[in-house]
Amino acid sequence: MAALIRRLRKSEQGAEVIEMVLVLPLLLGLLFGLVDFGFLFQQYVVMTNAAAEGARVASLPGYGAGDVTARVADYATNGGVKGAVNTVTTPVVLVGPGGASWPGSQVTVTHVYTYQFIGPLAALLGGSMGPNVTLTARSTVRHQVAAAP
Repeated sequence: MAALIRRLRKSEQGAEVIEMVLVLPLLLGLLFGLVDFGFLFQQYVVMTNAAAEGARVASLPGYGAGDVTARVADYATNGGVKGAVNTVTTPVVLVGPGGASWPGSQVTVTHVYTYQFIGPLAALLGGSMGPNVTLTARSTVRHQVAAAP
């Protein structure tokens, strides 16, 4: 029996399996983190574009806050955003070169994104990252002036 133990201690058979068992959870965590960050970034880009669309509608004469909210919600839904999207339209004064000022609107879009993979994994490993992230996108535009007849 002692000879068998000495022979197994000198042998490197099975070392690859043990190394893979040690490294595989780290690689899977990294892979899931990259995938989940990609989904988060895609949602952020959609929210940014939705804010720009809402600001564009807010800049046009004859449209109100309800039209802005509807446009943002349509854009977000078509972009694959699931869940509630909050839209706040605020009137602002934009100051240009030479001190000239113009009326404008600032549209703020907020959405709570829920992590799919890495949030529970981080909690399992003792991390403090929660499963939800609030995405906020803002766009500010100058109001368009109606053409003179």
